[in-house]
Amino acid sequence: MTEKFWETKTLKQMTHTEWESLCDGCGKCCLHKLQDEDTGELAFTNAACRLLDRETARCTDYAHRRIHVPDCVRLTPKSAAKFNWLPATCAYRLLAEGKPLYPWHHLVCGDPEAVHRAGISVRGRAVSEDAVVDLEDHIVAWADL
Repeated sequence: MTEKFWETKTLKQMTHTEWESLCDGCGKCCLHKLQDEDTGELAFTNAACRLLDRETARCTDYAHRRIHVPDCVRLTPKSAAKFNWLPATCAYRLLAEGKPLYPWHHLVCGDPEAVHRAGISVRGRAVSEDAVVDLEDHIVAWADL
């Protein structure tokens, strides 16, 4: 990959490999969200998709996730303008908004575990959706959302 490609290319100019490498592995996109019907406001919960490994914060079947979870959203460069539902720390959202990546992002620091050490990932903070009765009881207000 080109060094610091994320600083010189738009999302649409990135190769598939570059695009996929933007994921910081936080797992927050795999948390269930609630949207207020009247205001459109989003609320994150700590309830994770059943495919999310809550220890690694990675999908256990990324290649086939939409078969198992049909409503799983597929991020593409064309949908970048709609990324406002992603957490504020997400590289896809940051770059779509013209903002830089955080120092703990693996492309910046070279360490994929940095996102976890920085307390940005869902590791140790998410619960299985199978354990949830009412999503409203699991709304969280983490500073990094």
